[in-house]
Amino acid sequence: MTGQKPEGDRKHPVDETLPPLKLFTSGLQHVAAMYAGVVAPPMIVGPACGLSATETAFLMGASLFTAGIATLLQTLGFWKVGAKLPFVNGVSFAGVTPMVAIGKSQSPGHALPVIFGAVIVAGVLGFLLAPYFSKLVRFFPPVVTGTVITLIGVSLLPVAFNWSQGGNPQAPDYGSLTNIGMAALTFVIVLVLRRALRGFLQQIAILLGLVAGTLIAIPVGITHFAALGKASLIGFPTPFHFGAPQFDIAAIVSMCIVMLVCMTESTADMLALGKIVGRPADERTIEGGLRADTLGTALSPLFNGFANSAFAQNIGLVAMTKVRSRYVVATGGLILIVLGLCPVAASVISLVPLPVLGGAGIVLFGSVAASGIQTLASAAMEKGDNALIVAAAVGIGLIPIAAPDFYHALPKDLLVVLDSGISTGCLVAIVLNLAFNHFGSRDAETAPDTGAPGDPEVAPPARLATEGGAGEPAAAPAH
Repeated sequence: MTGQKPEGDRKHPVDETLPPLKLFTSGLQHVAAMYAGVVAPPMIVGPACGLSATETAFLMGASLFTAGIATLLQTLGFWKVGAKLPFVNGVSFAGVTPMVAIGKSQSPGHALPVIFGAVIVAGVLGFLLAPYFSKLVRFFPPVVTGTVITLIGVSLLPVAFNWSQGGNPQAPDYGSLTNIGMAALTFVIVLVLRRALRGFLQQIAILLGLVAGTLIAIPVGITHFAALGKASLIGFPTPFHFGAPQFDIAAIVSMCIVMLVCMTESTADMLALGKIVGRPADERTIEGGLRADTLGTALSPLFNGFANSAFAQNIGLVAMTKVRSRYVVATGGLILIVLGLCPVAASVISLVPLPVLGGAGIVLFGSVAASGIQTLASAAMEKGDNALIVAAAVGIGLIPIAAPDFYHALPKDLLVVLDSGISTGCLVAIVLNLAFNHFGSRDAETAPDTGAPGDPEVAPPARLATEGGAGEPAAAPAH
């Protein structure tokens, strides 16, 4: 009678299609948030493998191109591939350390082919393991997921702080008043825009803040146009540009460990994103998401790319903007592909100075940590040993952040896991949850409420602090 669709016929916000302009601007905002994270690994790995500046730039374009393909696999999907959530994929930082080690152990002409061969094997192995790995979802109740989400946000904040100082510790202006001042100004602009604007403009406040910060940075002198003048109009990432893949056992073992780390982090990220968008990630969703991660990883070396995994900073962007459509992120994936094929377009995005990106990143990454705290609110922290689980997991997870050299004397292969606070914190939370709430649980009257799937007493978590004020409906029930 009212002309409204019945509740059962309404599309979930994740599956909604938006007007073209909104799709493009919101997708571009996702690209702006993750651009530096995509190009940073090839900027590190390239020189370690003896590449020139031109070859390193080619590697950066290839990383953008393969990140776009992996993002499309994740958001649109096919068959049993893809989480079909607004999930951004890009080059994983977990692989940087072992890839640099591989590059230094090989002659310059063989380093990248050995890395690419190891990445292909790791991706195929991960694809085969995805159905089994996804069954671990029942070991990720709110006490685990909340801890991991909080660690994701806290672990990303040092990246934003580094960007705010200039991004390069060897640069003479690193940490200068100009850089920190621009980061602070962008931070304030984003907060003011988020508070003052309404509707669609509020949703793209991060993008508007980045544009405003970049324009202000031009007279300040920290916006550089040199890369724009040198970039060519079209540049396709030629398959196996650096040579056919080579297969080295030690490199393969190292990258397979990286793949397991990436799968662990992606599982936690999917659970986090499922809560934020109101579509909790079940076992099938996680299986599809892991298949997209690993398939994208296996295909990346064909176009000179590296291992791909979830980008947690974009989860914060979804939480902040409340734009939950996966087609927005798919549009971002298309933009990434265009950037990979058009170096000039990629250079335009790279005009955003790192201090400007850092100021916006503090808000973005902080919102991820806030969503983790909100998830922990539903984990019955007042009962049993849940508070102890969180305390131990967060404490261990913060070691790589608070004391980066803590594990320096341990074998390098272990550092792949130990140098990731997200991975170590996640493992500690899972093990302690099993020990305290499963194998070591007390009788029914005193057993802690873990918020496990199917528990009827678990209350739904409050809506994210970044998503609205009082009176708004709660988010979907936790897993």
